[in-house]
Amino acid sequence: MQWAALIAWIATALGGLVLAVHWARHGGLTQKEGIRTARLAAHLAVAVVGLVLWIVYIASDDAVFAWMAVGLLLTVALIGITMAAISLRGQTSTIRTETPAEGVFPLPVVILHGALATTTVLLATLTAVGVGA
Repeated sequence: MQWAALIAWIATALGGLVLAVHWARHGGLTQKEGIRTARLAAHLAVAVVGLVLWIVYIASDDAVFAWMAVGLLLTVALIGITMAAISLRGQTSTIRTETPAEGVFPLPVVILHGALATTTVLLATLTAVGVGA
C-alpha cells in the first residue's frame, strides 16, 4: 500500500503542477485578491517535504517517517481546502474588476486534484497505521 500511496501522491502533485502553472499564467503572481503566492508556495513546499519524507519512509521502513509525512499531508490538505474554497468563490457571479487567476481553473482538474489528494491521505494514513503490511 505504501507504493500505491506514493503513486497517488505523485499523480496529485502532477495535477497540482498543472493548476499552479495555470494560476501563474493567468496573473496569479501579481493578483491582489484570491489565492496569494504565499499560500500556494506553502501548499507546494509542505507537499514536497511530505513527499520526500514518504520516500524516506519507503527506503527505511521506519514508521516515524510515515507518520511525519501523514502529518504534513494533513497540513497540505487543510491549505488545499482553503484554496479550493477561494477558487470556488472566484468562480461565482460576483462582479469584479478582474477575475482572480483561480477563477478560471479548469474545474475537472480541480476535482481530479482533490480526489487524488483525498486518496493519497487515505492510503498514506492506512499505511502508517499498518493496514496492508
